[in-house]
Amino acid sequence: MKEVKIGIIGFGTVGAGVAANLLQNGETIARRTGVKLTLAKIADLDITTDRGIIVPPAILTTDSAALINEVDVVVELVGGTTAAKALIIQALQAGKPCVTANKALLAEHGEEIFAAAADSKADVYYEASVAGGIPVIKALREGLVANRIKRIYGIMNGTCNYILTRMEHEGLNFETILKDAQELGYAEAEPSLDIDGFDTAHKASILAALAYGEWFGMKAIHVEGIRDISLLDIKFAGELGYRVKLLAIIKQIEHDVQIRVHPTLIAKDTMLANISEVFNGVMIDGEPVGETLFYGRGAGRDATASAVVADLVDVALNLKYHAAGRVPVFRPGPQFNALTGMDEIKSRYYLRLQVKDEAGVVAQIAAILGQQRISISSFIQREAHSEANVPLLILTHEAQEKQIKAAIADFERLPVVSGKVKLIRIEDI
Repeated sequence: MKEVKIGIIGFGTVGAGVAANLLQNGETIARRTGVKLTLAKIADLDITTDRGIIVPPAILTTDSAALINEVDVVVELVGGTTAAKALIIQALQAGKPCVTANKALLAEHGEEIFAAAADSKADVYYEASVAGGIPVIKALREGLVANRIKRIYGIMNGTCNYILTRMEHEGLNFETILKDAQELGYAEAEPSLDIDGFDTAHKASILAALAYGEWFGMKAIHVEGIRDISLLDIKFAGELGYRVKLLAIIKQIEHDVQIRVHPTLIAKDTMLANISEVFNGVMIDGEPVGETLFYGRGAGRDATASAVVADLVDVALNLKYHAAGRVPVFRPGPQFNALTGMDEIKSRYYLRLQVKDEAGVVAQIAAILGQQRISISSFIQREAHSEANVPLLILTHEAQEKQIKAAIADFERLPVVSGKVKLIRIEDI
């Protein structure tokens, strides 16, 4: 039986999960695959803290460079984009295949890493970088390879999905639920990467690259988070038949591609809208396959470790059969004409204005929309009680983003409009 020596760099939560999986399930994996994955080395700056698993002391080291020389496959679980990048490049230059869960690294430096892999003819596998244990990378690289990808929708951040779900179901505000999420371990102490949308954007960058054959990086992606989503908007959205989700949208309209991440209204009767709590979901619409939906835990020790070990099996089988590059790390070759900027996208929109409860307000708002050639789907003014200002809700038909932004600028100049206009895009899935 082929033995493959595995080295893990980074002995944090996920690293400990991968080690536990290899130690506990090694015999099962060997029976199923015909390769023996041997945990040969674990490198970390801290090798004394208890991780909750027992590993042979002899395999622990603080010397990552030595680990790379001693193993057959390198698993990078350091995180970040500096040391992790240097380690992967070093491993690839030594001809060692790599497995990583590092979405930020791939989103920002994927092109360079994949070029190094091509030069060395060593594999890079990265299933765990997007949606944890959900095999969406494998689906795009292999299962859907015969399809033209028309669109991808992703709910890919469990922290945001947990917060939005509880806001809807319990009527608690954003700050209260964020604090609970931090106490439960669903959100980091410094949560910006999650709640400001960048974690989702990293994943969207990777999926878009696989779908359309060009490494886009992060500059191509419009990113908005959920900090400004209010209970009022979640309530009104629910009354109108929608839920608010932080959604990655990757799609091709005619020959152009758009990539964006932002809060989005999705109809309640869609499967994607019913993905709740910390779970993730990715819908891929391909031609000829049609719509496929992938659902599961998008983060956490066990889900991520599952994806890492699955990649290790693929790499080990490639080594056994001398088939490195059997599945290309990345297939370059753009399958689109241009990227669509946000000003040029077309969408439906939810707008909420706080307006004075007096005659003529609706006429002024409607006139501005007419000047921008924006067609109204629904126009709802809430009844006034003791408040001086009342919410005015507008749902539009499809319009261009720059027309909506121009209309909002005109709204906010009106004396009858108080404060900023709230905009949430609507996606008809």
